[in-house]
Amino acid sequence: MSTWFSSTSQGYRLRLTVAPGGRRTEVVGLHGDRLKIRLAAVPEKGAANRELLAFLARALKLPQGAFHLLGARSRSKLVEIHDLSPDLEARLEALPKKVQSSKFKVKGKLTSR
Repeated sequence: MSTWFSSTSQGYRLRLTVAPGGRRTEVVGLHGDRLKIRLAAVPEKGAANRELLAFLARALKLPQGAFHLLGARSRSKLVEIHDLSPDLEARLEALPKKVQSSKFKVKGKLTSR
């Protein structure tokens, strides 16, 4: 299992580092024991946090209500996913790998470059 996420009794807990104010929303890659995500939204009035949760929902193909944000005022985020889908761990493991293989693009849509 990867170090940037761990299982809980209700699903998974993600350790993320976010960089708001980017040109587009995308996974940057692993950053120590966290997954780094660049956000197109600015960190004003919760816009970046909303963009982060929407992006994760699209990328992991889960409803946005399954995500719960902890640490809303810091670039270091903890996000809990309340979903016990049997293939969710595989989808989480694939996020950083898609960046390395150049198949992860704008707004969390999977496409070939």
